[in-house]
Amino acid sequence: MVYITEWDKFAERSIELFRADPESCLKYKTDQAQEARKMEKLNNIFFTLMARGPDVDLSEVTGKDQMEAQPTKKGRGRKQ
Repeated sequence: MVYITEWDKFAERSIELFRADPESCLKYKTDQAQEARKMEKLNNIFFTLMARGPDVDLSEVTGKDQMEAQPTKKGRGRKQ
């Protein structure tokens, strides 16, 4: 089996494949730890597809993930 090395292609193809044939799979190979966050987002998409069906609008899921991913700023000033 051939590994897909570009994340965007992998995510797009895996979603298309899941909608067409949920029992098939693709493999993605990386040595980057930062790819773990992207995998979490993709898992959320798959959970949504499984729960709501393959015809769900995924813009709702990706929009929510982008909002949650923004870090909150906290000051480190002295207490007065």
